[in-house]
Amino acid sequence: MKRLLTSAVVIAAIAAGAAGDAFARADAPLSPGLVAAMRAKDMKPSAPVLLRVFKREAELEVWKQRSDGRYALLKTFPVCRWSGQLGPKRRTGDRQTPEGFYEIRPQQMNPRSAYHLSFNVGFPNAYDRAHGYTGSYLMVHGACSSMGCYAMTDAGVQEIYALLREAFRGGQRAAQFQAYPFRMTARNMALARDDPNYPFWLQLKEGYDRFEATRLPPAVQVSGRRYVFAPYAGPETEARAQARLEAERDAIRREIDDGAPSVRITYADGGMHPSFARLRDRTALGVVSRPEALAQAGRIVVVRAGVKKRPTLTAQASGLAFVMWEMALRRSPPALALPGAGAVAADRVAIAHAGAAYAGAAQDAAAPATRDGWTGALVAMARAGDLAR
Repeated sequence: MKRLLTSAVVIAAIAAGAAGDAFARADAPLSPGLVAAMRAKDMKPSAPVLLRVFKREAELEVWKQRSDGRYALLKTFPVCRWSGQLGPKRRTGDRQTPEGFYEIRPQQMNPRSAYHLSFNVGFPNAYDRAHGYTGSYLMVHGACSSMGCYAMTDAGVQEIYALLREAFRGGQRAAQFQAYPFRMTARNMALARDDPNYPFWLQLKEGYDRFEATRLPPAVQVSGRRYVFAPYAGPETEARAQARLEAERDAIRREIDDGAPSVRITYADGGMHPSFARLRDRTALGVVSRPEALAQAGRIVVVRAGVKKRPTLTAQASGLAFVMWEMALRRSPPALALPGAGAVAADRVAIAHAGAAYAGAAQDAAAPATRDGWTGALVAMARAGDLAR
């Protein structure tokens, strides 16, 4: 009996010590480097935070609110390991790290994690539930092992956890967590246009662009099994967001018209940030999940070769081409109404091409006295074309 009591006391003491260590980690102060970075960027430790993670780039960003109310990037952390493929998590056991818009609340913080420290990203959210997706305990944690989580190393999660903790203590009720397959640039979207996940990624891109345009968290909702976004409260802020959305749609079309191929990016089982992948000795990272899969991470498969479209003459450019021909015949340069800054890029490129096409005939036909006029007209047209290049 005495031995049993002694053993129980020892076990209790060990458990108490382990709990004490866990809470010590959870309450560790912000690093001097983070404090200095916040001071330099006009941020308070207690100000709200927003997190963004990108699978392909294997990076997690922590954004923090400045005194003017807008968010600025505080620090980018390399992701040591994520698992699965690009695309959303759909079912328990698929090893997929989630994609979408989530909320992290104080009760999702886990100071007693088996992976140093962790927090639950909030999967499944309303979108996931609407699609019948299943899974639980999808975390951001320490170490370098993933089965559907974002593993940040112990040092990385220590800083991220502390930043969230201070924001919650400062009154933030929920921190937005945005998870993307890749940085949602027009180029990357054009490359991914034939991926089965593309319609879903277009939804994510709207939230991405809204934040990029305004540096304010998008107001995320789910309606009709889709992510939708409420307008920003200020008309000027919403106008800025709408301008960005329109510009990005145009940019995607231009990428495709300029010959961007259609590709798929494949993984055996997730990826790792290059800073960790380059390490010859990874023993400091501890157990790395499925290291053999990393050799096949991020392979680019061309689905369809791109076809570069030639510029076509729009109505305005066609009219100017006719004027150019008339100039060659009449040997007199009439006044030209060139498009202003609001003209579409296709007009400007086509105008430059028209000018080049008729320049030879014009120079030959023009009398010496009119050549200065021709030169001025052609230079103006060339400049108009250059603005679109």
